[in-house]
Amino acid sequence: MGSRFIFTLVLALQTLLTAAAPTPQGSTGVTYQQTASSSYWLANIKRQGTVAFGSDASYKVFRNVKDYGAKGDGSTDDTTAINSAISDGNRCGKGCDSSTVTPALVYFPPGTYMVSKPIIQYYYTQFVGDAIDIPVLKATASFQGMAVIDADPYNDDGSNWFTNQNNFFRQVRNFVIDLTGMPATAGAGIHWQVAQATSLQNIRFEMVKGGDNNKQQGIFMDNGSGGWMTDLTFNGGNYGAFLGNQQFTTRNLTFNDCNTAIFMNWNWAWTFKSVSINNCKVGIDMATGALSTAGKSLNQTVGSLMLLDSKLTNTPIGVNTSFSTSDNTPTSGGTLILDNVDFTGSTTAVQDYTGTSVLAGGSIVKSWYQGKTYSGATAGTSVRGNLTPPNKPQALMGSSGAIFERSKPQYENVPSSSFISVKSKGAKGDGTTDDTAAIQAAMNSIQPDQILYFDHGAYLITRSIMVPSKIKMTGEIWPLILASGEYFADQTNPKALFDVGEEGQEGAVEMSDMIFGVAGPAPGATLMRWNLGGEAGTNGIWDVHFRVGGYAGSQLQSDTCSKSPKSDHSTVNTKCEGAFLLFHATNTSSVYLENSWFWVADHELDLSDHNQIDIYNGRGVLIESQGAVWMYGTSAEHSVLYNYQLNGAKNVFMGLIQTETPYFQSNPIATTPFKVQAARGDPTFENCQGDKTCEKAWGLRVVDSSDVLIYGAGLYSFFDNYDQTCVAGQNCQANMVSMEGSISNLNLFGLSTKASVNMVTSAVGVGGNATGKYSSLNLVPDEDNRSNFCATIALWTPPDLS
Repeated sequence: MGSRFIFTLVLALQTLLTAAAPTPQGSTGVTYQQTASSSYWLANIKRQGTVAFGSDASYKVFRNVKDYGAKGDGSTDDTTAINSAISDGNRCGKGCDSSTVTPALVYFPPGTYMVSKPIIQYYYTQFVGDAIDIPVLKATASFQGMAVIDADPYNDDGSNWFTNQNNFFRQVRNFVIDLTGMPATAGAGIHWQVAQATSLQNIRFEMVKGGDNNKQQGIFMDNGSGGWMTDLTFNGGNYGAFLGNQQFTTRNLTFNDCNTAIFMNWNWAWTFKSVSINNCKVGIDMATGALSTAGKSLNQTVGSLMLLDSKLTNTPIGVNTSFSTSDNTPTSGGTLILDNVDFTGSTTAVQDYTGTSVLAGGSIVKSWYQGKTYSGATAGTSVRGNLTPPNKPQALMGSSGAIFERSKPQYENVPSSSFISVKSKGAKGDGTTDDTAAIQAAMNSIQPDQILYFDHGAYLITRSIMVPSKIKMTGEIWPLILASGEYFADQTNPKALFDVGEEGQEGAVEMSDMIFGVAGPAPGATLMRWNLGGEAGTNGIWDVHFRVGGYAGSQLQSDTCSKSPKSDHSTVNTKCEGAFLLFHATNTSSVYLENSWFWVADHELDLSDHNQIDIYNGRGVLIESQGAVWMYGTSAEHSVLYNYQLNGAKNVFMGLIQTETPYFQSNPIATTPFKVQAARGDPTFENCQGDKTCEKAWGLRVVDSSDVLIYGAGLYSFFDNYDQTCVAGQNCQANMVSMEGSISNLNLFGLSTKASVNMVTSAVGVGGNATGKYSSLNLVPDEDNRSNFCATIALWTPPDLS
């Protein structure tokens, strides 16, 4: 993300840093029976992954902790051995801002691993436990440190190893983290201070249950700019999850026997989906802040929270909040959206921080909110109460009556012999060889019971790869698929790097753990074009990221593309042009996306200066599908024309989306160097009348679209030609969200914008069209909706034109 703007909070870290007493209290006596080996394919596949742009030919991408001396026998202290497996190879740890050339996939076979100090997760690391026989990380009674897994340790001076907003590319999945051997007065499972392209999946946290002195917490998150979590279970503890981050999306979380399931310390925007809270005292506590001088309300640190498709059982207080319709501080702080939440197991669904019941429990809440709402040109109204439930298109729904969702496949039941390596099929992945033909041939040869495996490496592609309509593929810690050469050079005739199926086809394509990018300028490259339709969940990408510039091998780095705000950029450095478009869902497509980051680099990841850089990328994410598109935990940053655009789209779910405007704009303006192509639905910015703060990238643009559900959007502008004066003035750009033309059945919940004078600009049913020209404008102003850092509204809907 790169933003240095963080809502700083004073946190009580002492309880986590306190050395544990040697005698455990309140242990649940959890026991584990595990085998010494596994049939899980990841443990047995032939290892051929290499780092294309690193300097150490012997560097190990994959490492098994038992190869470094870890026993996993439930009695040996394995801390040193595990940390040795992680740090081996001069990796990016303390004193290193970032690096993409020292990736590590650290595998934990079945076993119980005793740890007495934190397991430190270095930059660009995946911790993967065996998915068939899940390993246990168990804290000893004398454990000392912040958490069993620490993704961003603190130095003695209070600083972190890594800049929390830039703490990218991390993954932890398939573990039990057990704190029950510790005293109840200390302990955390994971210190997760992270940013984009990070994920937690399939983790169970075991903590001491009950007790007034219980201080244990499964996740401790104090800061960051993320991110994604899914399929987590929290048993016991004071807080299941203590959370504070700019924006986040979480799905399928279960909390059992916690004092408080979720303590929301601060955020700008957070979306929770499919949460199950059982036998807790409080479900979600978001009543944080300090009393106003009048003593009537709170200066809230929570911007907005969305809870949908969830259920509470035997939990007396559902949500504790601080919102006030008469004296809310700030104006839109503490915005809350409840959508299809079953509170039959709660006495009080929503409680004011004074203890007063605001919404009674005992029923299913279809739609309820607190915050500011706008409908078309209607002036914003601060409301706390029931809302007419949104009309949810059937195409987006799952069989249970909730919005469809599907976890990332891990192929637990597929033998290693069914994984076909692209390197075994002739691809080199060395960052210099043209691997186009080898990869195309490998795809064409895959059988229905096989999975294409991309060993770690950098694969140069010089022509479109035609992805078959039915294929599964996965990568070893994000191999690079890079567009390169003259074929991708013409922005007037763009070509797809990966062309997934043919328009009109139905199919079943799965991708996971891969990165798509460029090797040198590729202004004519669409990194992925998705054409396939199909039933819900048959087509999807999980932990697949799109990264343009700023990394070794991209050739768009700080030595060539360093920022130069004092130069005139009306003519840009063509060596710093990125791609035409990052992702395109075409008219006939249907696709599921989960935890995908569409990032045009704002700073250098590998060269030692880590300087801010100017990379010019045309467009972010374009959705034109008439099928169904689900986007969970996606973000799109720093493209010049738009970050997200829905053009003639139908049946779209988005939650939560996040964007940033390019830091160099308005030098040049949005239409430089990528020219407007009206036939492709590009915005023209002609209505700006020369106002350069208006000629900036749209965070979200929706044109002639219907049946759209957006649950959470954090859309930010932090600079004007790298100057930050505009942040305090909330005027880095004029407009952030555009609604144009014929729009129906669209619900935009939980919108937070930063430093855009107008949050929403709408020309719906009054002459708006795909050229970006308006005969009339309706505006949602920032100044009327100030929240803790951003401006926030609970809901925007188009006017009723019936």
